[in-house]
This record gives sequence, structure tokens and C-alpha cells, in this order.
Amino acid sequence: MPPTPAHLLTPDQFPVFQSGRGGQFTYHGPGQRVAYVMLDLTARRRDVRAFVAALEAWVIESLGRFNVEGAVRPGRVGVWVERKTPGFPPQEDKIAAIGVKLRRWVSFHGIALNVEPDLSHFAGIVPCGVTEHGVTSLVDLGLPVTMDEADAALRAGVESVLGARAQVEPPALP
Repeated sequence: MPPTPAHLLTPDQFPVFQSGRGGQFTYHGPGQRVAYVMLDLTARRRDVRAFVAALEAWVIESLGRFNVEGAVRPGRVGVWVERKTPGFPPQEDKIAAIGVKLRRWVSFHGIALNVEPDLSHFAGIVPCGVTEHGVTSLVDLGLPVTMDEADAALRAGVESVLGARAQVEPPALP
């Protein structure tokens, strides 16, 4: 990978690591639900775009359980919401990132849904290489959703959208 341009991050604020998946930069931290989806796409369909679209549909369905209208946008990966603030033009913000990698048609990585992260943590990077849109979260949208509630919404949608049963593994602690 090429070296990271210094103006795109603040490495003195957080440890910065390179990864071998799509996008330029991402952030994973407290208040996000990161779900790694590991599926054998040979047993399903060897189509990376269809798999990414399925991940986006899973997040959109899960957001719908909180009456949040998530959407995809041509030319952009991830899930977006339109923020309508009185007196301001509508603004699109990213609420969930998608990042995948395949090895022998088995998927790694997955989604990062912003439930209640400190959104200022995104200020030191250009999330996923997108500069013209903001980043938001369920709590930022005025929805006091807990991580447990977000987990329940994601679990409810995973089988219907991906045709997979969720196996929840607690995050490894350092």
C-alpha cells in the first residue's frame, strides 16, 4: 500500500493501522457495532457486488426497525441517511460503512454501524475516502438506541437478508 498522506489522519490521536480491504480510511471504536461476516460465497453466489449489496440491504433493514430510512447511493459503498434540519438544505450522512475482503471466496470483514460513537473521532480522517458528506449515528439522529437494541435489530435481519444465522462472538479484549 502507498504511504498515508499525513493531512488525512491524526495518528497522534489514535493508533493507525493499514488493512488489506477496500476504502481509504475507516475508524472502528466505542459506540460502533462492527460485525464481521464470514460466509462461503462459493456456496451462495460468486458475486462480490451482490454480496456488498446484501450487506447494505441488511443494514437498511436493521435501520428500518428504528424508523430510519437508510439508502445506498450510486458510486458509493455504505449506507446513507438524509438529514433534514429546518432552515438548512438536506444533507446526506454515512451511518454505516461496508468493508469486505475475500480469500478463496470466503468473506472477511463486514459492516460498521454507527450507534453512538464520538463523531469527532472521524474528524482526523477522510472516512472511506468520501469528503463531500458527513458521518452520523443513530444517537446523533436523535434516537437513544443502545448497543443491545442495535444488536437485536441486526440479528433479526441477518437471516432474512443474508440467509445466514448470526453467531455472536464477544469482542476480544486487549
